[in-house]
Amino acid sequence: MTIQERAEKAVELKLSGRCNCAQAVATVLADQTDLSEEKLRMLTAGFCAGMGNLQATCGALIGAGMITGLKTEGRGTLGMTKQIQEEFGRRCGALKCGDLKTMTDGKPLCSCEDCVRNAVMIYGEKMGITE
Repeated sequence: MTIQERAEKAVELKLSGRCNCAQAVATVLADQTDLSEEKLRMLTAGFCAGMGNLQATCGALIGAGMITGLKTEGRGTLGMTKQIQEEFGRRCGALKCGDLKTMTDGKPLCSCEDCVRNAVMIYGEKMGITE
């Protein structure tokens, strides 16, 4: 599955209501880790609506960061997650859920679906994953 296909699958998972943003991102990137999709969904269950419903850090970004930590086995993770965060901020306009959901002209700054899509795509780009 290409990274674009993974991104679209993550959006489908989010829209279906089966996954929050963090879960959707982590689930489609499960093969990057030694954990099952089910374990990753449990691990990321509390990171919806901006870090546990606090409207703080976007759950999609948290999901990508968690997978990065698992993939890098903690070596160089901070630098890689910083790069992911910076690019996410450029594409989405903010890092915090509350800011991303701020309505302007009847539309959020960046929808949850676009946040999920961008998190997966950026992870793939930064980690050199095309498939």
